[in-house]
Amino acid sequence: MSDHIVVFCTVGKAREAEALALALVEERLVACVNVVPSVTSIYCWQGKVERAEERLLVMKTRAERFEELRAAIVARHSYEVPEIVALPLVAGHAPYLAWIDECVG
Repeated sequence: MSDHIVVFCTVGKAREAEALALALVEERLVACVNVVPSVTSIYCWQGKVERAEERLLVMKTRAERFEELRAAIVARHSYEVPEIVALPLVAGHAPYLAWIDECVG
């Protein structure tokens, strides 16, 4: 398992995206959150095909912090079932990975 992961999460409102990103960085659960301002999501929900404009959060952290990060997102998220998925980093610039380690408590 990789020591570092990238976690994706979508939110509906810009204010929620910024508040969530700020809280997660301040709590040292993530080193960085990129907020991608506008993505169109087409998805199945309760048997229907839905469409929504969302913000995508791209978070960099350590794999060992995933469960704490997941719980913190769920506690603050407005969605009934928020998207929270993690992908391992299979390679990276060593100084950048060291910076993640330094920032994530």
